[in-house]
Amino acid sequence: MATKHYALQVAVDTGGTFTDCVWLQGGRLQILKVFSTPADPSRAIAAALNTIGAGKTSFTLLHGTTVGTNTLLERKGARVALVTTAGFTDVIEIGRQARPKLYDFFFDRIEPLVPADLRFGVDERTAADGEILRQPSDSELARVAAEVRQVRPEAIAISFLFCFANPQNEQRAAAAFRQLQLPLSLAHVILPEFREYERTSTVVVNAYLQPVMERYLGRLWSRTAEHSARGRIFVMQSSGGITALESAAAQPVRTVLSGPAGGVVGAAAMARRSGFEHIISFDMGGTSTDVSLLEGAPRPASEGEIAGLPVRVPMLDIHTVGAGGGSIARFDAAGALRVGPESAGAEPGPICYGRGQQPTVTDANLLLGRIRTENFLGGKFQLDGERTRRLVSEWLRKQGTRLTLQQFAAGVVRVVNATMEKAIRVVSIERGYDPRDFTLVAFGGAGGLHACELALSLGIARVIVPVLPGALSAYGILVSDIVKDYSRTVLWTVDGPRGLDEKRLAAEFKALEKLARRDFEGEGWHTDGALLIRRSLDLRYGGQGFELNVPLKGASTGGVLNDFHREHQRRYGYSHPDRGIEIVTLRLRAMLPSTVKAGSLEKRKTSGTQKARSIEVGIGERVIRAELRDRAELTVNRSYRGPAVVTEYSATTMVLPGMRYRVDRAGNLVIDTAGGAGKRKQPSTWVLG
Repeated sequence: MATKHYALQVAVDTGGTFTDCVWLQGGRLQILKVFSTPADPSRAIAAALNTIGAGKTSFTLLHGTTVGTNTLLERKGARVALVTTAGFTDVIEIGRQARPKLYDFFFDRIEPLVPADLRFGVDERTAADGEILRQPSDSELARVAAEVRQVRPEAIAISFLFCFANPQNEQRAAAAFRQLQLPLSLAHVILPEFREYERTSTVVVNAYLQPVMERYLGRLWSRTAEHSARGRIFVMQSSGGITALESAAAQPVRTVLSGPAGGVVGAAAMARRSGFEHIISFDMGGTSTDVSLLEGAPRPASEGEIAGLPVRVPMLDIHTVGAGGGSIARFDAAGALRVGPESAGAEPGPICYGRGQQPTVTDANLLLGRIRTENFLGGKFQLDGERTRRLVSEWLRKQGTRLTLQQFAAGVVRVVNATMEKAIRVVSIERGYDPRDFTLVAFGGAGGLHACELALSLGIARVIVPVLPGALSAYGILVSDIVKDYSRTVLWTVDGPRGLDEKRLAAEFKALEKLARRDFEGEGWHTDGALLIRRSLDLRYGGQGFELNVPLKGASTGGVLNDFHREHQRRYGYSHPDRGIEIVTLRLRAMLPSTVKAGSLEKRKTSGTQKARSIEVGIGERVIRAELRDRAELTVNRSYRGPAVVTEYSATTMVLPGMRYRVDRAGNLVIDTAGGAGKRKQPSTWVLG
């Protein structure tokens, strides 16, 4: 896909506990997990590249990062100055009149990223139809630039009213502010769409992240250059596609769900190899759990919310909760057991890793026998079971509880399961989907340990633990296409099929496609015959305040209105075929297909050994005998019966009693949950005894 050939393609996903490295060698997927370095994630990446010998050849690094997400969550971004139309400087503080908790009198609103003293108004105005009503004078721009210089910002966000209809005033302002030699985020470039609050918020988020991301990617480039000057770096976007390092540094707002997006792409690709299209992806890592519902290929939404802030860029529909292997257990003031969202992360990590002092979900699974000290990371890292039992026992005594280690560990698992079950309900039941119609695809280092219990609670009949589950997000990044998204708000009224001006629509999309080809070629890609273009429209009935995105199928636009009526009927239970329709926003996605596809992976052979030994495992407050099996030694398509603990390099899977499991030809572990024991609902709140 590139203009130059790079011998090795390496995908790296930086997580809260581990940094996962995946590459394809001789048709076989290779994996390496190293501990993350939260203070500087690029250190772990450089160490991984050095370990796999990337410096001996030319390579392409495909990177999924949590830098943007963590910067927003921790509020550690840049000092941003917002420049906007006079009279609209408080838009990002006023927001929308929608309260997340309608009846909570003590709800604390989300503070804007830019305080009042860093917001500046420019005397300018553009009409809704694009007419320039008032052009900002040179003296006006010089005055505002001088005021901005005095507050010493690290980045500048510029968002003028109706800049999407005509960017001329914004362009004049950008020319005046470039003399400050600070990163500029321009609304007509980042988000040429209507709704001034969401547009301004998105541009501010971009400016807030830009200096942080530029520094991080600069360090990453320097560290990789130490190993090989023949490399190129790409970054995963929230939309499920990768982009060049330079684009990610200029528009970091598009990377805020970088790592989780890779997991969704990987889950869809692996499930498709086993013949399943309707899935719920369940990614349980060290710090958080990410869930997403898919009907076929991942399809990004046009907006989302990160850390309580609206972000209107294409992103996959992913719901995240603070529940992971490193989530810390505690008793609250009332004596109830709580788990997360605080995490031990990679430093100090869970108690069993050797440095942590507070009990975590990983420690609970170890105490229950579900994680084996001798099998962790293929035996390359020895967990400290004795230290875990000793420190957790001491911690329980200090809490004044009469719970045994077994009861406490079982309680931790049940509480964290309740949190994750609620997350799955958010993306399924609360959106009109029955989870029983889907397959649960469990991955991440801890996903397989909890998937069967969650499937029983939700009535899901099948669980898939894909190949190398602990690094599936990195695999998803490896097989992702190069993607660029474009949009433009137009607000056209259509009074029926004959009122659709197809020539005008085609001309607008042609302009967006021309922009896409220019951007791809500017990054050194050959697009002749290789660029895939997908067009879609945001449509609504006249008078509505929300839109539905409808794809344009083929070259003709004639059927799009009928498709909108059908989608409206499906989503909301009614439609108005005789009512006028508004075309709100045009969207274009340009893609260069990846040269690495899921189908290129080697299929599992049909023979294997059946080695197993008996171990004790905790299921709730019971201790039962279970089989301990190595996943690599399972015979393809042979059916096995639980209870079992299936170990491998990157993860461990717990199969409950009565469930049947097998490894299919694609290498995926398929678990049939029918007949699983323990269907009785367990309490999700445990109280200090």
